[in-house]
Formats: sequence, structure tokens, C-alpha cells
Amino acid sequence: MSSTEEETEIPIPCVLITSCDGGFKEEELIKQILSSKTLPEPIKREETVAWYPWTINNKYYTADVRLCVVPSTFQMSSEIAQSMQAFIAYFDCTVKDGLEKLLPWISVVEDLAPEVLILVCDRVCEDGVTRHEAQQWCLSHAFELVELNPHELPDEDDDFPESTGVKRIVQALNANVWTSVEMKDGHNQGFGLMSSLVAARHNNPRSCQDPQQSSSLPIEGLRVSEETNHTESSANTETQGDTVVDTLTDLDIRELADLTAGDADVDNFERLFTKLKEMKDKASSLPHEERKVHAEKVAKAFWTAIGGDDDEIDGLSSGEES
Repeated sequence: MSSTEEETEIPIPCVLITSCDGGFKEEELIKQILSSKTLPEPIKREETVAWYPWTINNKYYTADVRLCVVPSTFQMSSEIAQSMQAFIAYFDCTVKDGLEKLLPWISVVEDLAPEVLILVCDRVCEDGVTRHEAQQWCLSHAFELVELNPHELPDEDDDFPESTGVKRIVQALNANVWTSVEMKDGHNQGFGLMSSLVAARHNNPRSCQDPQQSSSLPIEGLRVSEETNHTESSANTETQGDTVVDTLTDLDIRELADLTAGDADVDNFERLFTKLKEMKDKASSLPHEERKVHAEKVAKAFWTAIGGDDDEIDGLSSGEES
């Protein structure tokens, strides 16, 4: 290989994992992500920094990534900066100042803008960092909050069921479009792709941090704040909001139908991911019952948009008139 080829070679992407809790080591989270009781041999180690191999292998693609342990910002290097496409930070939720220890990382994350930002803890608690505090922090910094052992589990009857714990972390990492991605053959059927990924794709673009633009905000934090705002203002805006949502949904469905009819290449795959994420965020801004009705409308309209027979979905109903 020539020196020019070596210089232009794309580095294998990495997931930077750090812990701001002295009682929780980064390697513990890596073992959970890998579903393994033991760690694999690191590809590389430099003092306290270690790179562990991971091959993401799902129905649609494979991608080689590195799970990179970086205990503090002092261990950051140009190599890590150039390859980081996801950032996962664990914090101690049992102490009031647990989130403050993340502050040194904020400038790093803002400068490098990785595609996936996840804030992890065991579970929020009233005696330490509360759910509201953690979610507000996530809203401010465009992270998604994931509790490894949450007190409350998702509603099984939800039309868009959400994963929790390490499963959610793995799901978000699988939903990212890695630079090392290799698409698998035979997966050009858009509807199958849509149904498999609609609940998976909500990692967070950081082009805008305006809370009013839901497509750029993490799902976990967005839901509570938007539901609260909706409750306070629904009496004045319900009719107008429904009209806007219906119009936007119609445009989204048309675009989604066009994307699912396209080729199964990386560019189309990424655009489809982005559109699904936007639609998921819009649905998440609605209260629970309205989300279910909205999900039903989207499912029916999308089925019609791709040429499906209405008779095949007559049984799809939330029990409410739409």
C-alpha cells in the first residue's frame, strides 16, 4: 500500500465510552453491550485507553466498530477524535452533583458532533439526580437518557414500543449509519425496513438545539417536556395543532413511500433512517393516547401510499374514531 493510500484510509469508527462514576468502570458497560461475561482482547491499549473490537451484524448490514474506553478528556487524542461516531457517558445518579462531572466532555462533544449521544445511569432517583434534572440536561445537550435498570418499563400496548436499558443502547448503535457499513444483499424491500427500524432510529442530530424543533431532540427528554407543554396549552391550540400535524404527516408519508421504493444503497438507507427518526420525534411530542391514534393513522396512510389493499388493514384500530 502506498503512503498516499495509508494517509487517506478511513479509520474504523469508534464508540467512545466514558464513566464519570468511580464505582462503575467503562468495561462493565462494554460487556453488557457485547452480551458477554468477559471482555475480548483489546485491539490496542495505551495506558488507560483501550480499543475493543465489535462487529455489528444485523439483518441489513455489517459494520466493524471499536468500543473505546476513555476515562477522561485528558486521554483524548487525534486518533480518537477522527474516528468517534458515538459517545456514551455513564454518570452517578445517586449524588446531586452527578451531572456536573460531565461538564469537561461537553466542549469535546460539541466540537466533534458524533452521530449518537447517550447519557447512561443505573436509574434516576429523587435523592440524587431526578428524572426531570436528567431529562433537562439531555434536552440542553441533545443526548438521549438511558437507564440500565429503570423503575418503570414501557407500555406493552404502545404502537411504537420502546426498548430500555442496554438493549436500547445497542438498538441506537445498530440504527446509526457507520462509515464502515457494508450493506447486505437482498434487502431492498422498503416496507420491511420501515417496520423494523421505526422504533429504533432516534439518535440525535445536533444541528439545532431549539426545543421547539422536535426533530433535533432526544426522544426520552422530549416526551415529558412536550407532554407537559401540551397539557398546559391544549385548550387553545388543539384544533390548529391537529391540522398542522395531519398536513405534515401526509407529506412525511409521501416522502417515506418514495424512499422505500428506492434502491437499498447507503445513501437511500441514511435518508430513510433520518425520515423515520423525524416521524418518530413528531409522534413522541403527543400525549400517550394521541400517539396511539397518530400511529394508527400513519400505518394506514403509509400502507395505502405503497399500494396496499385497504381490506388487509381493516382490523387495525385503536378503538377511537379518527
